[in-house]
Amino acid sequence: MIVNKENNMDIKRKNKINIMRTIFASESISQKELADTLNISWPTVLQNVKKLQEEGLVEEIGEFQSTGGRKARAFAPIQDAYVAIGLSITKNHVGIVLVDLSGNLVKYVRKTKAFEMNDEYFQTLGEYVEHIIKNTGYSQEKILGVGMSLPGIIDECGETLKYSHVLGLQDVLKKTFCQYITYPSTIINDANAAGHAELWAEMKPHDIVYLSLSSSVGGAILMDSTIYMGDNLRAGEFGHNTLVPNGRPCYCGKLGCVDTYCSEKVLSKHTDGNLALFFEKLSEGDTTIREVWNEYLDWLAIIVNNLRMSFDCDVVIGGYVGGFFELFEEDLRERLKLRNTFGTDVSYLRGCRYKLEASAMGAALQHIEAFIKNL
Repeated sequence: MIVNKENNMDIKRKNKINIMRTIFASESISQKELADTLNISWPTVLQNVKKLQEEGLVEEIGEFQSTGGRKARAFAPIQDAYVAIGLSITKNHVGIVLVDLSGNLVKYVRKTKAFEMNDEYFQTLGEYVEHIIKNTGYSQEKILGVGMSLPGIIDECGETLKYSHVLGLQDVLKKTFCQYITYPSTIINDANAAGHAELWAEMKPHDIVYLSLSSSVGGAILMDSTIYMGDNLRAGEFGHNTLVPNGRPCYCGKLGCVDTYCSEKVLSKHTDGNLALFFEKLSEGDTTIREVWNEYLDWLAIIVNNLRMSFDCDVVIGGYVGGFFELFEEDLRERLKLRNTFGTDVSYLRGCRYKLEASAMGAALQHIEAFIKNL
């Protein structure tokens, strides 16, 4: 009897979570649409929608146009009932985002701030959090927490940055980074955070490989929408696959790593560190920039095809370069058609959902996800 009771409780919780997710994925929806979409009974929908209204998460906003019968009531999410904050820590910048319950980017700020392992730096992180809250007018009670993405390996408990070559750190506790942040805090690997953000809003679990092309190259492997960490928590380090034996020197000390051929810096170094300017010059027909770009795309096609051959699932292009995906999508697809051993279907390739601070978004969404799962 106890087992059945627990199972019934699990089913009820799952129904409530799925109903909330479905409402928050739409501008407005009727109870009938909810029942049809989720294949659950009307009484179950009525009961849970009422609970969500009582909890201040859903509101009735009127009625839909009649299709011949009684007008259906329209329900909408209260997206900013709660919010979460994400920080993206890099070697020279800090990205700060504020995200609502629907996963919408409410506010975004990027600060030039070189990382330093000292009290002043961590105090500044706390100030950034307080500033974005103050500037958006949210009360402390609405803040679910702060997620922080870091370029490095995080332990399984999410309590320690085990190693970061980019920041020059080893075995640094979470509480060190978050000591001046007064809200519940988490840390997560930057590429894993961005990969998590890609699938956050999707109802059905599936597999993707996320390739992050930023100041360094990283990635995430998501199986059934869950991040695969690997035996040593290093899964997804695509930037340190060998692309060219005895090739260009990598910051890791090896030669020929993907990072040395496909990082954002390979492009932006030709335009004084400005990636947007690189793509602007590319669109204007700059011949030197075009040569650089063609070589970059050739290398990128190799690593993307390798990922497809290895994992046989969707490959998402993210990071700073991924933000410009629409500008080079077709060129990359044409190169991939020539490399694919099993045909010319390259529908597996797609651009990233979040083009600004995806890692910070994913870090913030951890708190949104935890809130929803604990309804």
